Amino acid sequence: MLKKYFAVCWLAALLASSILLTGCGDSKPSDSDSPDDSDALTWGTLTKYEADKSFFELLNKTYPEIALDFISYKGANRTGYSWAQMRADDIPDIFRTSQLIDRDLAKERLVDLSGYDFIGECSTSLLDQCSIDGGIYMLPTNISVYGIFYNKTLMEENGWEIPENFAELEALCAEIREAGLIPGVIPAEVTGHEFSAVFNLAKTDWLTTPDGQKWEQNFISGSASAEGMWEGTMDYVQKYIDIGMFTPDPDDRDWRTLFNEYLGERKAVFITMSATVSSTTLPNGDELGIMPYIGQDGSKNIYMYMASEYFGISKRLTEPGNEKKLENALKLLSLLYSEEGQATLINADNPCLMSVRDSAKLDKSSMIYDVQQAIREGHAFHMTYVNWDGVLGDMGQAYKEWIRGENDMDGAKCIARMDELQTGYLENRDNFYFCESTADFTLEQTARLIGKALGNAVNADAVIVPLGEFRNGVEISSGVSGKLYKGRINTDVATTILPGSNKGYAMMTMTGAQAKELVKNGFKVEKKENDEVVGTETFTYILVTKGGKELDDSASYQVAFLPGGYTEETARTYNAETKEDSIMTFVLDWLEEQKVVSPDGNPWE
Repeated sequence: MLKKYFAVCWLAALLASSILLTGCGDSKPSDSDSPDDSDALTWGTLTKYEADKSFFELLNKTYPEIALDFISYKGANRTGYSWAQMRADDIPDIFRTSQLIDRDLAKERLVDLSGYDFIGECSTSLLDQCSIDGGIYMLPTNISVYGIFYNKTLMEENGWEIPENFAELEALCAEIREAGLIPGVIPAEVTGHEFSAVFNLAKTDWLTTPDGQKWEQNFISGSASAEGMWEGTMDYVQKYIDIGMFTPDPDDRDWRTLFNEYLGERKAVFITMSATVSSTTLPNGDELGIMPYIGQDGSKNIYMYMASEYFGISKRLTEPGNEKKLENALKLLSLLYSEEGQATLINADNPCLMSVRDSAKLDKSSMIYDVQQAIREGHAFHMTYVNWDGVLGDMGQAYKEWIRGENDMDGAKCIARMDELQTGYLENRDNFYFCESTADFTLEQTARLIGKALGNAVNADAVIVPLGEFRNGVEISSGVSGKLYKGRINTDVATTILPGSNKGYAMMTMTGAQAKELVKNGFKVEKKENDEVVGTETFTYILVTKGGKELDDSASYQVAFLPGGYTEETARTYNAETKEDSIMTFVLDWLEEQKVVSPDGNPWE
């Protein structure tokens, strides 16, 4: 079914998506009596509150007068949700997202930052990538870098050097095979690895030229074809296959497994994957390295990069009456892009992350030192994702079949498949929408919709759903934290309202009185600091009943819960029976069945 089209960013998952129910967890503790409350800036957590704590501490120290109100989102599709907020004109004061999806909308909704001094330290090449008609509306931060990983220790022990062109790569791979090793492997558990590998090789040649960029724009709009442009690239991909650089895994195991087995156990030298690593040391103690994608003559060997996030300021802060908030927002971004601010976002657990600041220093021994130099010299390019999300998964599948020698696929057939997929996508794009929302939902109304979908699917009498709003530094992935906005609904939109934990559910038997008491007391979640429990926070429970009926206190009912949306004590008390079915499937089926949804409509009978 068309609703199964899943446009959530696979790349974001590999690389590492307003209810305006703000809690009281500010950058500095604040309460309703604080004189700064009217000027508090809203900040969307987008699942990263814990990771941002070091920056909040720096903000408190540097600008103690700036307060933050957190808009919590810990749902299933943070990129999709940030742009759903943008389309609905409901973004936080400090907007953040992981992809620059809609440049025109960003220009309409955000402040142009190009005239402010603090962007002067950002790498010019990075700013060029996010420039919109000469303006800068979203600044990248936390640059993740990509190339081809290799076992550096194994290379050095054999006297092998990093090749500088394809002839040297071909000769090296021959030596590797003679030594009884596999030259390189490529994961296939998701086809994004294959999609990126093919496109990155194209970028060592024509795809990053002005003609290539023009072709990409025209292809995406439907006015150009792959035939006549991609033949040279496909011939080059075949060479990578022939020399053993793209050896496929027959079992479709995840990249971490392949990484540890092939590089960590010295079965292969290289691995080509659209992912970053958390250590520069392999499981066996060998040192890890990263090299560029090698072009044919070596004149354009390239690394790839992607901003982990982009930040901007809502344009509503330029309206009369918001002068103080705009001043504070500019101070905040200035601090975020300072040397101290950038340092709070990068740690040893992320060796493939680098600062966006030109002045940021990397030791020459750093695994990504060469990547930083390549970015500054213009020998690195942005990973392809934006505007390709409708077809990249299926294109990657065609490349995967080619690399694995399946279905008689080859380079020419991949080109034909690219044209077929893009044409089909453009002709059927509207058919990917299977429902429509007539109005903006509140968070509670969205939770009720999720409850109806779950209850209807599992034949429950009632469903108890936690709201996932921010609670004094505590967020939960088991609650509903994304609102449904007015407009057409496809799978990407639908996943924005799902909880972050959406696989499985629990069924419990309890009386009406017990269900009501549970809802009254709320969902108790432990609050931890440095892995120590320091208290609990209570999240609001929403009770959704079949037919909207009042539960009889003495009657017994089957009550369904979202995965993780209940305490261990509740599970023991009411003999929780857990199931593995997907909440996402339930919600997609419910929305497609309804066709149109509204905050007060769509009864669950």
